[in-house]
Amino acid sequence: LEIVMISNVNMFSFFLYFFSTGLTVCYSFRLVYYSMTGDLNCGSLNMLNDEGWIMLRGMMGLLIMSIIGGSMLNWLIFPVPPMICLPLVMKMLTLFVCIVGGLFGYMISLTKLYTLNKSLIFYGSTNFLGSMWFMPFMSTYGIIFYPLNLGQIVSKSFDQGWSEYFGGQHLYQKLVGYSQILFMMHNNNLKIYLLLFVFWILILFNFLLFL
Repeated sequence: LEIVMISNVNMFSFFLYFFSTGLTVCYSFRLVYYSMTGDLNCGSLNMLNDEGWIMLRGMMGLLIMSIIGGSMLNWLIFPVPPMICLPLVMKMLTLFVCIVGGLFGYMISLTKLYTLNKSLIFYGSTNFLGSMWFMPFMSTYGIIFYPLNLGQIVSKSFDQGWSEYFGGQHLYQKLVGYSQILFMMHNNNLKIYLLLFVFWILILFNFLLFL
């Protein structure tokens, strides 16, 4: 931001730089507020740690090389480091934007989700003024209504009607249902057959004991 201050940019670009910085601080504070504060937000569900040295060695190498590489590129591309000379107000402007963005994000986080939407009070006028006045009712809605209505009738009559009921998918579901019923009957008959076999063995065993 200080480089932007000493650069030859117009007021709109200057405003966009500082506004984007404020919004960045704003959503950073909102992220911290929703993830780190409140009930049950201070700990993770899965206790993850960074003790895998296979990953840490590569990350440390990338960290060192990125810092050294960035410094070397800065020294090679820019032969003379820029001299930043700004008044106190301009120097404090960056800090002021960060503080205001953080406070704004915190205040947005404190708003309730069930606050009343003021546009719902005047819903008719809001809908009329927010829909390019009478244009959607004259052009888009009037043209698209009849094809959509015809498509709904066709969908109900053919796609979800008797053809679908007697079609392949419904026939497949019926066959699966009948197969499950037959399988259940066969299982039950096999159980009954085995149970009768056990009873027959018990009856024979009783005859052998009492004869």
